[in-house]
Amino acid sequence: MRIPLAIAVSIASLMSAFPASAESKSVISIATEGASPPWDGTDANGQLYGYDIDVGLELCRRIENKCTFVPQDWDGIIPALLVGKFDVIMSGMAITEKRKQSIAFSIPYAAGFNQFVVRKDLGLDAGDTKQKVNLSTLGDKEKATIERLRSTLAGKAIGALRSSNSEAVVKEILGDVVTIRSYDSLDNLKLDLAAGRIDGGLADYFTWRDFLETPAGSDAVFFGPELKGGLWGPGVGAGMRKDDTELLAKFNAAIDAATKDGTIKALSLKWFKSDISPALSQ
Repeated sequence: MRIPLAIAVSIASLMSAFPASAESKSVISIATEGASPPWDGTDANGQLYGYDIDVGLELCRRIENKCTFVPQDWDGIIPALLVGKFDVIMSGMAITEKRKQSIAFSIPYAAGFNQFVVRKDLGLDAGDTKQKVNLSTLGDKEKATIERLRSTLAGKAIGALRSSNSEAVVKEILGDVVTIRSYDSLDNLKLDLAAGRIDGGLADYFTWRDFLETPAGSDAVFFGPELKGGLWGPGVGAGMRKDDTELLAKFNAAIDAATKDGTIKALSLKWFKSDISPALSQ
């Protein structure tokens, strides 16, 4: 039976308004920012690389599904997932209650932490940069550390990635004492820090570590304690649409197996020189 052209066009338009389930696709597309090494970066040839990419490829091998990685700007990455531009997000994304309102997350495939950096020429006392502060369980000592951050950084311009949890944390603990500068990419934040246009920034520790080892980052230094918990949630996971329940179950099983057999640990040592593998599932 022939379908009139007008009706066919209407049907096609209606179908395109709803993203196809990832489970119905022969190739699963995974988005990453490509601007936050060692989590994810882009080389001189435009190729994506990093921990997220290696873990993603390993998970796809385990679930026996072909996957491709695509770059996506951070501040639009969740909306693009929801409209079906790709099927999965693997971009060092923290599992948070706010994000879980719109997307589903796998179990963690990494457990990292965040830290401030500041320009060396400010001459600020960095304090104990090895102190660990979990913002979910603040005791008297941790509260005193946060107060010291507030008093030392008061009046400074602090940068963070737009729409990130680091930005939310800066607003939460420093918003009334610092000027917050939000950036569309960490690359632009780093450029402004190196040029002295901001005084410091908050981001993932490992992203800063690699930057501080470059000539551009040589004039900055870690500041304050290692921060985790709170708005950052329990760790880093793969984000998916909520209706992709079968794919989510497959990713969870693959992450659990890769954690238990040491593959996740090996990949984290390769990219971070530290073991940031998540705790084993019970």
